[in-house]
Amino acid sequence: MYAITIPEPGGPEALVWAEVPDPVPAEGEVLVEVAAAAVNRADVLQRQGFYNPPPGASPYPGLECSGRIAALGPGVSGWSVGDEVCALLSGGGYAEKVAVPAGQLLPVPEGVELTAAAALPEVVCTVWSNVFMVSHLRPGETLLVHGGASGIGTMAIQLGKAIGARVAVTAGGPDKLARCAELGADILIDYREQDFVDEVVKATDGAGADVILDIMGAKYLERNVRALAVNGRLAVIGLQGGAKGELNLGELLTKRAAVTATSLRARPASEKAAIVAAVREHVWPLISSGRVRPVVDRTLPLADAAEGHRVLEASTHVGKVLLTAG
Repeated sequence: MYAITIPEPGGPEALVWAEVPDPVPAEGEVLVEVAAAAVNRADVLQRQGFYNPPPGASPYPGLECSGRIAALGPGVSGWSVGDEVCALLSGGGYAEKVAVPAGQLLPVPEGVELTAAAALPEVVCTVWSNVFMVSHLRPGETLLVHGGASGIGTMAIQLGKAIGARVAVTAGGPDKLARCAELGADILIDYREQDFVDEVVKATDGAGADVILDIMGAKYLERNVRALAVNGRLAVIGLQGGAKGELNLGELLTKRAAVTATSLRARPASEKAAIVAAVREHVWPLISSGRVRPVVDRTLPLADAAEGHRVLEASTHVGKVLLTAG
């Protein structure tokens, strides 16, 4: 088969379309013939040499894909060859085939095209696990989403609204904010022109955000804590603004607030399977009903993954950038 390889870390040109050995499904795995894969920030970091795959994972980038089951490994039940699926991966999505633990498979939701389904697994599992399983967002609460126009952001807006929360977003410029509003965002903050702490506090009559989903890390840490409501929960899922910041524990104590930081890729298969099962139970019905949908900015050939990385790094997209195989 062919896959996107990274012989040496570097810019987008470091991604090389090359012939590689076919994967073989191990015990409890299935072989998926890839229809499409999505581009994520983690893929960019891996290409740059900053985010290696966990031990035993495929060396090729790609943390989510859609496709058809081509073969079942030993001990797999409940799935059949030919089933249309999407999958949460530890790596290997930028390829014509990938081996996936059966617990990380999801059926393609009703009403979603096979290619578009590649935009779902990583973002839905990330949002559901952090905003709902860890931070316990409830109806009537306020959710602040940084990077509202990103793949994660567009999904967080929709899921927040679906459970009855009020959603605030930060994004760069009126065009992106308009797209966030179309998805249901209530409070629109242009981070280039406005201070998100002031805007959130004003929009909530001084209360602040009950849950904040943060991709920036250190750069936003102090302001995120100030923007939290009493009993607020800050979930850090990215470090685009740095890894080391100063935390005012006094303010955190006063607000009885919590800060959590999680990643999905390196979690044990059992934890991923539990998240996937929760997503299938709680989110898949929302997608099948049309209340929540994948947001796809553009689709490119898998062999042109470098262009997909350029788009992501330029931050000109809204939603997901997909790469199609075949």
